[in-house]
Amino acid sequence: MQKKGLAVVAVGGNALILDKHHQTVPDQFDAAVKTMKHIADMIIDGWDVVITHGNGPQVGFILRRSEIASHELHEVPLDYCGADTQGSIGYMFQQALYNEFRERGIEKLAATVVTQTIVDSNDPAFQHPTKPIGSFMDEKLAMEKRDKDGWVVVEDAGRGWRRVVPSPIPQTIVEAAAIRSLIDNGFVVVAVGGGGIPVMQTENGDLIGVEAVIDKDFGSAILASMIQADLFLISTAVEKVAVNFNKPDQKWLDQMTVAEAKQYIAEGQFAKGSMLPKIEAILKYMAAGGKKALITDPAHIKEALDGKTGTWIVP
Repeated sequence: MQKKGLAVVAVGGNALILDKHHQTVPDQFDAAVKTMKHIADMIIDGWDVVITHGNGPQVGFILRRSEIASHELHEVPLDYCGADTQGSIGYMFQQALYNEFRERGIEKLAATVVTQTIVDSNDPAFQHPTKPIGSFMDEKLAMEKRDKDGWVVVEDAGRGWRRVVPSPIPQTIVEAAAIRSLIDNGFVVVAVGGGGIPVMQTENGDLIGVEAVIDKDFGSAILASMIQADLFLISTAVEKVAVNFNKPDQKWLDQMTVAEAKQYIAEGQFAKGSMLPKIEAILKYMAAGGKKALITDPAHIKEALDGKTGTWIVP
């Protein structure tokens, strides 16, 4: 088997939760099994792989349980939620890969690294929290949480009040060397879940957890740069990237250069909550010396790597 290189594969929410009717743990396991089959194809084709993933809905579930049980048990801080989900999602991916490798007669193991991502305490995001988390509340409870717990709360389009937290830019991945070492020793690695657990350094250099959320594609891009990945692959809900999306002159892209991607961003081609952060994350990776990047959906990973579909981003 010829080695193709090292890939960081960032899997989207559809790797675990297909839709709102399939959210239970068994449903998530089923989705993980399907996604990991496509990752296993990559590995058989000669790629070393680090799998990164989102955790938004899973963190939401933990926070909701915590809220419901708050009259009996302590509430769970946000950084702990991130750590919890890295473990549980890593477990699902590890088991799915173990079984897939065993069925295919491959001697390979996956390991999950609980990953901390350092953010800058002076990041402007801390002054302007924007990321909604947790359940909707009425105004009375929202004001109570604001005054008692120091939460920042906002009214959300007439649907009620929600807590918002900062989404700072990731600076560095604490466990990058451990992840690289595992790869070099033949493991498939699951890491940087949810963009990594946000931590900051105190004046004396200690790490402390912070109540924040990191964009998982940005965290993945930093990791891809730090471990010198040959490929940064973002697996999402669409087979290719489009410009003029949902318009009569919509065009699917086979490839775009960094310069073209910047031009499309300037034209407002990519939606803020969906494709834009993915393209921005790829541009960060490319600016730090990245070689190439690919966007496609899980089912088309193999075909895309063969050059038959997907959208490639090149220097």
